[in-house]
Formats: sequence, structure tokens, C-alpha cells
Amino acid sequence: MRIFLRTERMSLRRFTESDVDKLVELDSDPEVMRYLNDGRPTPRSEVENRILPLYFGYYARYEGFGWWAAIEEASGEFLGWFEFRPHEGDEPGDVELGYRLRKRFWGKGYATEGGRALIHRGFTELGVRRVYAQTMAVNRGSRRVLEKCGLRFVRTFHEDWAEPIEGSEHGEVEYALTRAEWARQEKP
Repeated sequence: MRIFLRTERMSLRRFTESDVDKLVELDSDPEVMRYLNDGRPTPRSEVENRILPLYFGYYARYEGFGWWAAIEEASGEFLGWFEFRPHEGDEPGDVELGYRLRKRFWGKGYATEGGRALIHRGFTELGVRRVYAQTMAVNRGSRRVLEKCGLRFVRTFHEDWAEPIEGSEHGEVEYALTRAEWARQEKP
């Protein structure tokens, strides 16, 4: 399996068809899915027929961007995934950072470690101009990770959700970091 990126404690690689069970397990934890769809699991058929094909399509269209399976180096265990990709309609050079980790790996610095590594690669090798991330305003854990990755609060906004979840009345927040801001942070 070709490694996309290696950090001190994990490697990021492309997803394969054999990762279906890992993704189903991850998305079956109500606490992992709390701020995404109010804790409901993602059906296996959706992982097989929509999510993995979306990931594979990104690999084919965007070299260096997409969703990456995170594997703990010491144990070989699946930690979750990281997302680092442009969205249709984004300004050129803008990419979104995202992640979803298994609950037992929360609070151990993996999200920050992976996020920082992707940001570094984006700014030094992939021509990224700006990294941004969005989460629910009430998701304090994710907001803290984004801050540790160097992103700064940009705005609060409200989405019109078909099925609002608890806390959505407080809105979503966007954080961002430009290449110039990152370069200033990286100077000793």
C-alpha cells in the first residue's frame, strides 16, 4: 500500500475497497457522528455505493487531494480518516481540512498531528493558498484542534438543514489559514 504521508505516529494512505468495514464501524459510533447527523450510523450500502466511489473519484481527478485512511504506526490500527481537498466553487488554491477519528483515539493529539502534516504538505508541495475548515459552533473539541493546527476563527454562519440537530441553532464556524500566515508561524 502506497503511503501518501507519514507523521511521527501515523501514516495516511488512500482508501481501498477492503476498508468498507472500517468506515462502517467508524460511522456507527453515535458519539463520532454526533455533530454530523445527530449520531445516526451511515448505512453500509452508502459506504459501498456512495462514499468509497467518491473517494476513488477524487484520487483520479486531484493528485495529492482527497480522503486519507489514518493508520497508527505502532499498532497498524485504523484511526479514522483525514480530508484535504478542494470543493467545487472554491477559490483556486483553497482546500478544506477535515477529519473523523475513532473515539478511543480522541484526545491523544492525532487530529492535530495529521492536520498539521497535511497543512505543511499543502503549503510546501501542493500549491495550496488557503486551508479552511468548518464545524458546528458547539463542537468545542474540533474547534480546539483547528486552533492547534494554526487556523484562526473567520466567521459564524447558519446553514438551512433539512433535519437540524441539537446545537445547530448556534450555527457553523469557519476557521482558515493562508500560506503567508502559516509561513510566519513556522519561522523560529
